[in-house]
Amino acid sequence: MSLKKYEAFVRTVELGSLTKAAEAMGSTQSRISHVLSALEEEYGFVLLRRNRSGVRLTEAGAMVLPKMQEILQKDRELTELVEDIRSADAGTVRLGAFTSVAVHWLPGMIRTFQSAHPKAELKMFNGDYHDMEQWLREGEVDLGFVTLPAPEGMRTIPLTQDPLVAIMPKNHRLAQLDEIPIQELGEDPFISLLQSSAHDIHRALDNAGVRPNIKFTTKDDYAILAMVEQGLGISIVPQLLIQGRTQNLAVRPLKPRASRTIALAIPEGKPLPVVEAFAQTAVAWVNEQSGK
Repeated sequence: MSLKKYEAFVRTVELGSLTKAAEAMGSTQSRISHVLSALEEEYGFVLLRRNRSGVRLTEAGAMVLPKMQEILQKDRELTELVEDIRSADAGTVRLGAFTSVAVHWLPGMIRTFQSAHPKAELKMFNGDYHDMEQWLREGEVDLGFVTLPAPEGMRTIPLTQDPLVAIMPKNHRLAQLDEIPIQELGEDPFISLLQSSAHDIHRALDNAGVRPNIKFTTKDDYAILAMVEQGLGISIVPQLLIQGRTQNLAVRPLKPRASRTIALAIPEGKPLPVVEAFAQTAVAWVNEQSGK
């Protein structure tokens, strides 16, 4: 059944005449009359009584009118929803991020995104590198922040190079140096993230041929900072992580320099427009922060 037939009937009832219904629908009185006659023939009963003063609902017409109005309202709501989805104003972004991005980037990104897409929803998942890869592979998140190289089967958008730095207590013997040769980090007690989440750090150590003296292992980035502050060891962390947290730490660049590449990863396929919109917001936000 064409919705136009329902609309013709509802408009005629609401406006009180075929002529007014035809004007409202950009049609003619004869066309509206034909549509209503066809509808009555299809149903097998009369919907309207027509006279010189206008139209009057039959009992059967009064019974079906609310249902037709409801169908037309649902169709309008569906049309609006489809348009909202197309324009990234509807839908949920399931977003995965590791700690440094969740703390230092996401609040600004989300504020910018919501100002442009106020009806969109965000659901955030916070975890480590291993969690991120698993969530992306299993479809638990629509996009996630990762470090390159990213898991296979992902579309990646590189965002920035984040330097790795050495951290130690302020009274540590290496704190007097302007930069820390990676080879110097092999003897002291070393505090590390779990092996599954320390790819970038161990890559820098491996490239320098250094096997660290790992004394403590944790999944929590900020636990590493606290343990170093308490003199329990030294570590290598991304510079983004320690933003605003250096008052009780000695922070030095590595020699040779090392870094991680932070990127967005999106599973292959065609994501919702709202997901693409968030990715574009993230890229623009990072570029703005870096002065690009």
